[in-house]
Amino acid sequence: MKPPVFDYVAPTAVEEAVALLGEHDFDAKILAGGQSLMPLLNMRLARPSILIDVARIPDLDFIRVDDSAVSIGAMTRQRTLELSAEVRERLGLLHDVMHFIAHPQNRNQGTVGGSLVHADPAAELPAVAAALGATFRTLGPDGERDIAVDDFFVTYLTTSMEPAELLTEIRFPLLPARSGHSVQEVARRHGDYALAGVVATVTLDDAGRIGDSRIVMFGVGDRPMRAVDAEQSLLGETPGEPVFAAAALKSIEALDEPLSDVHATAQYRTDLARVLTRRALTEAAVRAAGQGSAQ
Repeated sequence: MKPPVFDYVAPTAVEEAVALLGEHDFDAKILAGGQSLMPLLNMRLARPSILIDVARIPDLDFIRVDDSAVSIGAMTRQRTLELSAEVRERLGLLHDVMHFIAHPQNRNQGTVGGSLVHADPAAELPAVAAALGATFRTLGPDGERDIAVDDFFVTYLTTSMEPAELLTEIRFPLLPARSGHSVQEVARRHGDYALAGVVATVTLDDAGRIGDSRIVMFGVGDRPMRAVDAEQSLLGETPGEPVFAAAALKSIEALDEPLSDVHATAQYRTDLARVLTRRALTEAAVRAAGQGSAQ
């Protein structure tokens, strides 16, 4: 199919893009990498009157690492993040998750910000953002604002950004020392969206007990689903199979209405989430036990 007729502009400054968004409101769409938007246009599920291509804005393409976080420009290509030695060393979770996202050809073009704003509940990057407690910086007619990840994802393909706002930066906090991570998912084929997946982090205290953890499920609800009660149940526990199996059971209690479609039933996705949570916690704990610095 062919996309509907639309105007095309390619601003070279963030302020110019924001002004165009404010002028056209809901009739405008941002074109970043185009990996999600172009199929929607071709199937006419999206019908913007104007397409604003932000690929020529240099201020949106960067990776910055400091003592507390990795900051990523919204137009940074996923492949750039994947190949960054600094990101791999300082925040291995961001590096490792890239291998689950589509294929290298897609990652060459796809952007970090584009995936996050698209907010597909089966995508990996939103779950990683939730697990790390990321912050999203936007620019709109009223200036900049920071949005916590817990407030960013609203429901299917929907964020809390205003129509005239542009995502400019995502800040991913570093994990503390003696931390480990894991990404587990099941997909029909490698590179497909996950039928269900889990991102987990585990931080151990000096006694080898669990001092902190994050469990975020994806592909099972309308947004990344964090299992807070399961996380709390792990605090102070010694890592081990019985502890992680119990936490996995508790994690699926957070699934109010699991997604059910032609690919998998809600029951199947729920059971996948339980099994993958146990596996993810186990791998994260093993990595944490072998680390003396943040990973």
